[in-house]
Amino acid sequence: MDTEAQPTERDRSLPPAEPENTSGSAGPEGRSRSALKPRVTRWLPGGRIILTLLLCLLFLLALNTFVARPFQIPSGSMEQGLRVGDRVLVNKLAYPFGDGPRRGDVIVFDGTGYFGEADYIKRVVGVGGDHVVCCDGEGRIRVNGRSVDESGFLFPGDSPSTVRFDVVVPDGRLFVLGDHRGASSDSRDHLGSPGGGMIPVDHVIGRADGIVWPFGHATRLHRPDAYARVPAPGKDTAEGGHG
Repeated sequence: MDTEAQPTERDRSLPPAEPENTSGSAGPEGRSRSALKPRVTRWLPGGRIILTLLLCLLFLLALNTFVARPFQIPSGSMEQGLRVGDRVLVNKLAYPFGDGPRRGDVIVFDGTGYFGEADYIKRVVGVGGDHVVCCDGEGRIRVNGRSVDESGFLFPGDSPSTVRFDVVVPDGRLFVLGDHRGASSDSRDHLGSPGGGMIPVDHVIGRADGIVWPFGHATRLHRPDAYARVPAPGKDTAEGGHG
């Protein structure tokens, strides 16, 4: 009598037992996800390294398009605060989800049709409805009847303006000047041009929030207090008049 255990035939009516899933990703969905990355990287030269670089590039492009972008200072019109070659970070989200540009802000804008076919950087001196005049008895610019002390950011030795003007800024427009008034082509120089030198708010790319390069000159850019006491448009103080 044969005493060895005899193998039994599998019951063919039962489905084959499935292996236990211990990894949490061996199911059809898990296998699909785990196989996706090798399939994507297989046809890319360099594989995972190139894929990582492409994802980083897409992130930077999205950041530059919707959030912030660097801007290189092209001229001395904003000295002494911003020097030629400095790179500032332009905050594109400063205005779309809040208030528009405010007096004293340093902005980057598209000058097409108003200043020229380029992007420019200037300081906002007047917003829609403001009455901007040069100059009072002491040579200062006056906004809505209030004289503004710009000595904290004007280029040393510059006067607030050697060009006389008396303008009311239309709604949705901005009156902008460079800090180096003697080296800046700004709203004063385009008073007779289409738009009267006033930049449409929708041409503003963003607010310059800080210098990021060179590192030795890196700093945040703050809105000066010089315009804090300027009254709302249409509320000229007793200092008003055309000077």
